[in-house]
Amino acid sequence: MSALAILIVRDVRRAWTAGGALLPVAFFLLVAILFPFAVGPDAALLARVGGGVLWAAALLAALTPVDRLVLPDLAGGVIDQLVTRGWAPATIASAKLAAHWLAFAPPLLLAAVPAAALLRLTGAALARIELGLLIGTPGLAALAVATAALTARLRGAGAIAGLLLLPLAVPLLIFGAGSLDGGAGTLKLLGATSLLLVAGAPIVAGAAIRSALA
Repeated sequence: MSALAILIVRDVRRAWTAGGALLPVAFFLLVAILFPFAVGPDAALLARVGGGVLWAAALLAALTPVDRLVLPDLAGGVIDQLVTRGWAPATIASAKLAAHWLAFAPPLLLAAVPAAALLRLTGAALARIELGLLIGTPGLAALAVATAALTARLRGAGAIAGLLLLPLAVPLLIFGAGSLDGGAGTLKLLGATSLLLVAGAPIVAGAAIRSALA
């Protein structure tokens, strides 16, 4: 197994061991449970807005463990040791992006099934949500890792991370919710946005890590 794969497996195992991987799923399901109480039992209304609600919940779920993505390894000297051994900060950020996605996205996709049932969504709507989340969650993970690196050394990093990440995630939210009715064209825009974030986030996070180590 390569050193990169070892780092990814380590981060995924740590997320599950510490319970951090369960928090996004619990938050996601909690939103699906509470939202029908807020708007009432109108099945037509729930079906109309349920997809957008699940996308907003997925966005916030990706933000939940942001303070544990980079800061512990930065404070503990792990990243410093990896850089000393010749690892590029962008490569470390890429590994953390992959680990974050593997820790939160597959459980989120599974949790979308009962969440869709709670919101009275049809099977066809659930299939579109699952496809959209599969395409869009890598972009959410990329934003979370970049935000975690940018705010790792700041006080009140969790609040600042939310203020920084949420506006940047608006295109993903728009195209993700729009894919429920917009067809293949909206899915392509969602995929392009997600791919752009996955490609750019390691560079931004790597620069932030390099600055934090200086």
